[in-house]
Amino acid sequence: MLHGYCPSERFLPYLTWTEIAALPHKADTVIVLPAGSTEQHGPHLPCAVDTIIAAGVVGHALARLPAAVPAFGLPPITYGKSDEHLHFPGTVTLEGPTLLDTITQIGESVYRAGFRKLLIVNGHGGQPQIMEMAARELRVRHGDYIVLPHFTWRVPHVAGRYLSDREKRLAMHAGHAETALIMALAPDTVHMAQAVASYPPEFPSKILSPDGRPACAWTARDFGESGVIGDPFPATPEQGHAILESLADSWAQGIAELHAMSWPERSAQSWGRAHQHGDVMGS
Repeated sequence: MLHGYCPSERFLPYLTWTEIAALPHKADTVIVLPAGSTEQHGPHLPCAVDTIIAAGVVGHALARLPAAVPAFGLPPITYGKSDEHLHFPGTVTLEGPTLLDTITQIGESVYRAGFRKLLIVNGHGGQPQIMEMAARELRVRHGDYIVLPHFTWRVPHVAGRYLSDREKRLAMHAGHAETALIMALAPDTVHMAQAVASYPPEFPSKILSPDGRPACAWTARDFGESGVIGDPFPATPEQGHAILESLADSWAQGIAELHAMSWPERSAQSWGRAHQHGDVMGS
Protein backbone atom coordinates (compact mmCIF):
# COMPACT_ATOMS: atom_id res chain seq x y z
CA MET A 1 0.00 0.00 0.00
CA LEU A 2 0.99 3.60 -0.57
CA HIS A 3 1.60 4.39 3.11
CA GLY A 4 4.54 1.95 3.26
CA TYR A 5 6.18 2.17 6.69
CA CYS A 6 3.86 4.98 7.87
CA PRO A 7 0.93 4.02 10.10
CA SER A 8 -2.16 4.30 7.93
CA GLU A 9 -3.95 6.50 10.46
CA ARG A 10 -1.09 9.01 10.28
CA PHE A 11 -0.79 9.04 6.48
CA LEU A 12 -2.20 12.37 5.31
CA PRO A 13 -3.27 11.27 1.79
CA TYR A 14 -5.57 8.65 3.28
CA LEU A 15 -7.79 11.42 4.67
CA THR A 16 -10.49 13.05 2.56
CA TRP A 17 -10.26 16.74 1.82
CA THR A 18 -13.19 17.38 4.15
CA GLU A 19 -11.44 15.50 6.95
CA ILE A 20 -8.29 17.55 6.41
CA ALA A 21 -10.30 20.77 6.37
CA ALA A 22 -11.90 19.82 9.69
CA LEU A 23 -8.70 18.84 11.51
CA PRO A 24 -8.29 20.78 14.77
CA HIS A 25 -5.12 22.61 15.75
CA LYS A 26 -3.68 22.54 12.24
CA ALA A 27 -1.20 25.32 13.00
CA ASP A 28 0.56 23.01 15.46
CA THR A 29 0.12 19.78 13.52
CA VAL A 30 3.43 18.51 12.15
CA ILE A 31 3.50 17.38 8.53
CA VAL A 32 6.50 15.15 7.83
CA LEU A 33 7.96 14.82 4.33
CA PRO A 34 10.55 12.05 3.81
CA ALA A 35 12.92 12.93 0.98
CA GLY A 36 15.09 10.29 -0.62
CA SER A 37 16.57 9.42 -3.98
CA THR A 38 16.86 6.67 -6.56
CA GLU A 39 20.56 6.07 -7.04
CA GLN A 40 23.07 3.26 -7.08
CA HIS A 41 24.19 1.85 -3.74
CA GLY A 42 26.76 -0.64 -4.88
CA PRO A 43 26.17 -4.20 -6.09
CA HIS A 44 24.66 -5.37 -2.79
CA LEU A 45 22.00 -2.73 -2.00
CA PRO A 46 18.99 -1.46 -3.96
CA CYS A 47 18.88 1.92 -5.66
CA ALA A 48 16.05 2.91 -3.29
CA VAL A 49 18.25 2.95 -0.15
CA ASP A 50 17.90 6.65 0.71
CA THR A 51 14.14 6.61 0.17
CA ILE A 52 13.70 3.40 2.18
CA ILE A 53 15.69 4.81 5.08
CA ALA A 54 13.96 8.20 5.15
CA ALA A 55 10.47 6.69 4.81
CA GLY A 56 11.23 3.82 7.17
CA VAL A 57 12.60 5.99 9.95
CA VAL A 58 9.75 8.49 9.61
CA GLY A 59 7.15 5.73 9.65
CA HIS A 60 8.59 4.08 12.74
CA ALA A 61 8.86 7.48 14.45
CA LEU A 62 5.22 8.35 13.71
CA ALA A 63 4.17 4.96 15.08
CA ARG A 64 5.84 5.83 18.41
CA LEU A 65 4.05 9.14 18.90
CA PRO A 66 1.38 9.40 21.57
CA ALA A 67 -2.10 10.02 20.20
CA ALA A 68 -2.07 13.50 21.73
CA VAL A 69 0.65 14.65 19.30
CA PRO A 70 -0.93 15.51 15.93
CA ALA A 71 1.40 14.60 13.08
CA PHE A 72 0.98 13.12 9.61
CA GLY A 73 3.34 11.73 7.02
CA LEU A 74 3.38 12.54 3.33
CA PRO A 75 4.47 10.13 0.59
CA PRO A 76 8.25 10.19 0.22
CA ILE A 77 10.01 12.02 -2.55
CA THR A 78 11.72 9.17 -4.38
CA TYR A 79 13.86 11.16 -6.83
CA GLY A 80 16.58 13.57 -5.78
CA LYS A 81 19.68 15.36 -6.99
CA SER A 82 21.94 12.35 -7.53
CA ASP A 83 24.28 13.47 -10.29
CA GLU A 84 27.30 12.22 -8.35
CA HIS A 85 25.99 8.72 -9.12
CA LEU A 86 24.76 9.18 -12.69
CA HIS A 87 27.55 7.04 -14.15
CA PHE A 88 25.85 3.95 -12.71
CA PRO A 89 22.71 2.32 -14.19
CA GLY A 90 19.63 2.69 -12.02
CA THR A 91 20.38 6.22 -10.90
CA VAL A 92 17.50 8.57 -11.69
CA THR A 93 18.45 12.16 -10.96
CA LEU A 94 16.74 15.53 -11.03
CA GLU A 95 18.47 18.83 -11.67
CA GLY A 96 18.82 21.12 -8.68
CA PRO A 97 16.21 23.69 -9.76
CA THR A 98 13.68 20.92 -10.45
CA LEU A 99 14.08 19.47 -6.96
CA LEU A 100 14.03 22.95 -5.42
CA ASP A 101 10.76 23.73 -7.19
CA THR A 102 9.30 20.37 -6.16
CA ILE A 103 10.04 20.88 -2.46
CA THR A 104 8.83 24.47 -2.57
CA GLN A 105 5.56 23.58 -4.29
CA ILE A 106 4.90 20.73 -1.86
CA GLY A 107 5.53 23.17 0.97
CA GLU A 108 3.11 25.66 -0.56
CA SER A 109 0.45 22.96 -0.79
CA VAL A 110 0.92 22.05 2.86
CA TYR A 111 0.63 25.71 3.84
CA ARG A 112 -2.44 26.24 1.66
CA ALA A 113 -4.17 23.37 3.49
CA GLY A 114 -3.81 25.30 6.74
CA PHE A 115 -0.76 23.60 8.27
CA ARG A 116 2.08 25.71 9.61
CA LYS A 117 4.75 23.16 10.57
CA LEU A 118 6.60 21.14 7.94
CA LEU A 119 9.45 18.76 8.79
CA ILE A 120 11.59 17.54 5.89
CA VAL A 121 13.52 14.35 6.73
CA ASN A 122 16.17 14.05 4.04
CA GLY A 123 17.86 10.70 3.49
CA HIS A 124 20.25 11.66 0.67
CA GLY A 125 23.55 13.33 1.52
CA GLY A 126 23.81 14.99 -1.89
CA GLN A 127 20.94 17.43 -1.49
CA PRO A 128 20.70 19.06 1.97
CA GLN A 129 21.49 22.49 0.53
CA ILE A 130 18.45 22.29 -1.72
CA MET A 131 16.21 21.40 1.22
CA GLU A 132 17.61 24.36 3.14
CA MET A 133 17.05 26.72 0.21
CA ALA A 134 13.44 25.57 -0.17
CA ALA A 135 12.82 25.99 3.55
CA ARG A 136 14.23 29.51 3.51
CA GLU A 137 12.14 30.44 0.48
CA LEU A 138 8.98 29.22 2.17
CA ARG A 139 9.83 31.11 5.35
CA VAL A 140 10.41 34.32 3.41
CA ARG A 141 7.05 33.92 1.68
CA HIS A 142 5.13 33.03 4.84
CA GLY A 143 6.18 34.57 8.11
CA ASP A 144 4.05 32.18 10.15
CA TYR A 145 5.48 29.01 8.58
CA ILE A 146 7.95 26.78 10.44
CA VAL A 147 9.85 24.67 7.90
CA LEU A 148 12.61 22.48 9.30
CA PRO A 149 14.90 20.54 6.93
CA HIS A 150 17.05 17.91 8.63
CA PHE A 151 19.19 14.92 7.71
CA THR A 152 17.88 11.47 8.68
CA TRP A 153 21.12 10.54 10.43
CA ARG A 154 21.68 13.87 12.21
CA VAL A 155 19.85 12.91 15.40
CA PRO A 156 21.12 10.73 18.25
CA HIS A 157 21.50 7.07 17.26
CA VAL A 158 23.62 4.06 18.13
CA ALA A 159 25.30 3.30 14.79
CA GLY A 160 28.64 4.58 16.04
CA ARG A 161 29.01 1.77 18.55
CA TYR A 162 29.31 -0.73 15.67
CA LEU A 163 31.55 1.19 13.26
CA SER A 164 35.32 1.07 12.98
CA ASP A 165 37.31 4.28 13.25
CA ARG A 166 38.03 4.14 9.53
CA GLU A 167 34.35 3.70 8.73
CA LYS A 168 33.43 6.68 10.89
CA ARG A 169 36.00 8.86 9.14
CA LEU A 170 35.69 7.85 5.50
CA ALA A 171 32.51 5.90 4.79
CA MET A 172 29.83 7.84 2.90
CA HIS A 173 27.77 5.49 0.77
CA ALA A 174 26.49 1.90 0.98
CA GLY A 175 28.81 1.11 3.88
CA HIS A 176 28.30 -0.51 7.28
CA ALA A 177 25.49 1.63 8.73
CA GLU A 178 23.33 1.87 5.61
CA THR A 179 23.70 -1.85 4.94
CA ALA A 180 22.67 -2.76 8.49
CA LEU A 181 19.65 -0.48 8.35
CA ILE A 182 18.45 -1.90 5.03
CA MET A 183 18.88 -5.39 6.50
CA ALA A 184 16.29 -4.29 9.07
CA LEU A 185 13.95 -2.36 6.80
CA ALA A 186 14.08 -4.30 3.51
CA PRO A 187 16.09 -7.49 4.01
CA ASP A 188 14.95 -9.08 0.73
CA THR A 189 16.76 -6.35 -1.22
CA VAL A 190 20.21 -7.00 0.32
CA HIS A 191 22.68 -9.22 -1.59
CA MET A 192 25.74 -9.63 0.58
CA ALA A 193 27.26 -12.22 -1.78
CA GLN A 194 27.89 -9.32 -4.18
CA ALA A 195 29.18 -6.88 -1.54
CA VAL A 196 32.55 -5.16 -1.83
CA ALA A 197 34.40 -2.69 0.37
CA SER A 198 35.96 0.48 -1.00
CA TYR A 199 37.26 3.63 0.67
CA PRO A 200 38.35 6.96 -0.82
CA PRO A 201 42.01 7.90 -0.53
CA GLU A 202 42.95 10.12 2.38
CA PHE A 203 42.61 13.75 1.34
CA PRO A 204 46.12 15.18 1.02
CA SER A 205 45.46 18.51 2.78
CA LYS A 206 45.08 18.30 6.56
CA ILE A 207 44.21 22.00 6.69
CA LEU A 208 41.25 21.57 4.36
CA SER A 209 40.26 18.13 5.69
CA PRO A 210 41.61 17.23 9.14
CA ASP A 211 39.86 13.82 9.14
CA GLY A 212 40.94 12.88 5.61
CA ARG A 213 37.48 12.91 4.04
CA PRO A 214 37.26 14.28 0.48
CA ALA A 215 37.02 18.05 0.68
CA CYS A 216 36.58 18.75 -3.02
CA ALA A 217 33.66 17.87 -5.26
CA TRP A 218 33.53 14.18 -6.15
CA THR A 219 31.54 11.60 -8.02
CA ALA A 220 31.14 8.03 -6.83
CA ARG A 221 33.24 6.57 -9.63
CA ASP A 222 36.21 8.65 -8.44
CA PHE A 223 36.63 6.05 -5.69
CA GLY A 224 36.26 2.86 -7.70
CA GLU A 225 33.95 0.98 -10.01
CA SER A 226 31.68 -0.56 -7.36
CA GLY A 227 29.91 2.60 -6.24
CA VAL A 228 30.55 1.66 -2.60
CA ILE A 229 32.27 4.12 -0.27
CA GLY A 230 32.75 2.19 2.94
CA ASP A 231 32.78 -1.39 4.23
CA PRO A 232 29.41 -3.19 4.39
CA PHE A 233 30.76 -6.58 5.52
CA PRO A 234 30.44 -6.16 9.33
CA ALA A 235 26.73 -5.22 9.07
CA THR A 236 24.12 -7.48 10.68
CA PRO A 237 20.32 -7.33 10.90
CA GLU A 238 20.54 -7.07 14.69
CA GLN A 239 22.65 -3.93 14.36
CA GLY A 240 20.18 -2.57 11.83
CA HIS A 241 17.23 -3.04 14.16
CA ALA A 242 19.10 -1.33 17.00
CA ILE A 243 20.01 1.59 14.73
CA LEU A 244 16.42 1.84 13.50
CA GLU A 245 15.05 1.84 17.03
CA SER A 246 17.39 4.61 18.10
CA LEU A 247 16.70 6.76 15.03
CA ALA A 248 12.94 6.30 15.38
CA ASP A 249 13.03 7.18 19.08
CA SER A 250 14.99 10.36 18.37
CA TRP A 251 12.75 11.42 15.49
CA ALA A 252 9.60 10.76 17.54
CA GLN A 253 10.99 13.06 20.22
CA GLY A 254 11.88 15.65 17.58
CA ILE A 255 8.39 15.58 16.07
CA ALA A 256 6.82 15.97 19.52
CA GLU A 257 9.12 18.90 20.30
CA LEU A 258 8.32 20.56 16.96
CA HIS A 259 4.62 20.18 17.72
CA ALA A 260 5.07 21.91 21.07
CA MET A 261 7.44 24.67 19.97
CA SER A 262 6.70 28.19 18.85
CA TRP A 263 8.69 30.48 16.57
CA PRO A 264 8.51 34.23 15.88
CA GLU A 265 5.69 35.10 13.50
CA ARG A 266 5.65 38.01 11.08
CA SER A 267 2.97 39.03 8.65
CA ALA A 268 3.80 39.40 4.98
CA GLN A 269 3.59 43.18 5.46
CA SER A 270 6.09 43.18 8.32
CA TRP A 271 8.49 41.07 6.28
CA GLY A 272 8.24 43.64 3.51
CA ARG A 273 8.86 46.56 5.87
CA ALA A 274 11.82 44.78 7.48
CA HIS A 275 13.37 44.16 4.09
CA GLN A 276 12.72 47.75 2.98
CA HIS A 277 14.39 49.22 6.06
CA GLY A 278 17.24 46.68 6.17
CA ASP A 279 15.96 45.25 9.46
CA VAL A 280 16.88 41.66 8.60
CA MET A 281 19.68 39.48 9.89
CA GLY A 282 22.78 39.94 7.81
CA SER A 283 21.77 43.37 6.43
